[in-house]
Amino acid sequence: MLESSSVLLFIVFVLLFVLLLFVVLIRKNGTAALIWNEIIREKITNFIMNQSKEQRILNFVLQNAVRGDPCSVLDTIDKYCSQKEWAMNVGDEKGLILDKTVEEVNPSVALELGTYCGYSAVRIARLLKAGAHLLTVEFNPEFAAIAKQMIQFAGVQDKVKLLEGPSEEIIPQLKKKYEVDTLDFVFLDHWKDRYTPDTVLLQECNLLRKGSVLLADNIIVPGAPEFLNYIRNNPRFQCTNYPSHLEYMKVEDAMEKAVFLG
Repeated sequence: MLESSSVLLFIVFVLLFVLLLFVVLIRKNGTAALIWNEIIREKITNFIMNQSKEQRILNFVLQNAVRGDPCSVLDTIDKYCSQKEWAMNVGDEKGLILDKTVEEVNPSVALELGTYCGYSAVRIARLLKAGAHLLTVEFNPEFAAIAKQMIQFAGVQDKVKLLEGPSEEIIPQLKKKYEVDTLDFVFLDHWKDRYTPDTVLLQECNLLRKGSVLLADNIIVPGAPEFLNYIRNNPRFQCTNYPSHLEYMKVEDAMEKAVFLG
């Protein structure tokens, strides 16, 4: 009996140690944090609540934010994602880098690749001058449906056009179908393995002009090494790195700005 109790205590101790180690890993390691939040925790919560995380975020905004106030919508999303469930928005910290870049560029036509729930679309749109507009591209139809409601609730629907589909199909259509001459600003925040081919595609489609600015998120976590190698070694771009942290975490991340030199 004593021996069985000792074995049980040992097993409990080992499990607690493993759990503690995992918690430490989540706080210090970006990959571990993403696995926990995006795969394990999210799947369990979705199963229990029979609802997607993105729908929960939207519901929280509809119940707590002020309709027609984009800053209230952003603050409410940040509150939910920092206190309740992590989500892959650009977030409040890196959002300031995005704000500064948009204000510096003062774009007439902007493009976002990767709408998700509409957080960064709202963030960009609220800073656009009169007559300017944002085209935002989302591949996932469920995310696109959430984003449309988020953008409308924030009151920026007149400045934002959401294009649903893969970026590699939509980018070649921008000139003829959506009457885009050139882009002043491009925010890359979609699949990281699409950063490089879509940047090449933007050039091939003559959508970049001298002075066009690209801003890429999550270049450390989950990482975009191919893009960094391409953009930093390309004489047609002038790059600036902005160290920061992964959204709503202490994990190191960064954004990369690339100015097209023509």
